[in-house]
Amino acid sequence: MADSDCCPECNRPTELVFDHSAGDTVCTECGLVLEAHSIDERSEWRTFSDDSSDNDPVRVGGPANPLLADGGLSTVISKPNGTSGEFLNGSLERWQGRGSNPDRALIQAFKTIAVMADRLGLVATIKDRANEIYKKVEDQNHLRGRNHDAILAACIYIACRQEDKPRTVKEICSVSNRATKKEIGRAKDFIVKQLELEMGQSVEMGTIHAGDFLKRFCSNLGMSNQAVKAAQEAVLKSEELDIRRSPISVAAAVIFMITQLSDDKKPLKDVSLVTGVTEGTLKYSYKDIYPHASRIIPGWYASEDELRSLVMP
Repeated sequence: MADSDCCPECNRPTELVFDHSAGDTVCTECGLVLEAHSIDERSEWRTFSDDSSDNDPVRVGGPANPLLADGGLSTVISKPNGTSGEFLNGSLERWQGRGSNPDRALIQAFKTIAVMADRLGLVATIKDRANEIYKKVEDQNHLRGRNHDAILAACIYIACRQEDKPRTVKEICSVSNRATKKEIGRAKDFIVKQLELEMGQSVEMGTIHAGDFLKRFCSNLGMSNQAVKAAQEAVLKSEELDIRRSPISVAAAVIFMITQLSDDKKPLKDVSLVTGVTEGTLKYSYKDIYPHASRIIPGWYASEDELRSLVMP
């Protein structure tokens, strides 16, 4: 590439040439290197697609996976796409299918975990932790005869607990293929037992608090920021009380109480649907919290008169 510029050695405008291989800008008259090792800021994308019309700007493979025998760096022959290399690609794919890949089932399990994690909106750290849990259990060769879908769902449940981002069993059940809540619960107990046998110590699952679910439930109900803030304060104060209900039930009851004090009241059915707590359980939880309303509801959110006007359980 030639350009016209002033060379400090020649003291006059000369033709400058940019050497792409070396990254140098050189004067064509005296040979002075004006700039060395320049960075080429142009796009370096290349297309490796067989179809020239397909925009495939991928030049690297996936990251290494230490959970796989080959690190996940093996070559996979793609399926034919109707181009001139269809016969060759098809033949290579068939030969690849005949070969033995010890990680084939493991890769499929990781893909299923990734799909469920994406549906739940989980971060990559939780997905990686679920993969590690499944790998540890799979290495013990005790999964034969077990409900595979429930095992994968239970791995995600445990990973969420360990990363302090818990999800309810019902939420995980909603993204699982065919596993029920009872099956996921049994699979969770089985996995924890296997991990304890392997490590020789109890598995740390993390403590579930009502506040862990509150913000997500409030968002799904479309509550205002003020109502969400009041619910968060109420949940924190409720932990000081002796309310013998599950954290999810407490969160649901607090949300229902807060909405009854707002202009945008939510029916019991809607709160039950979003939180996954049955209407009967929600009523009993609300009944347990109702006597403590003046203690847990922030004074800036509701006055005493408004609290007295709350619906009786």
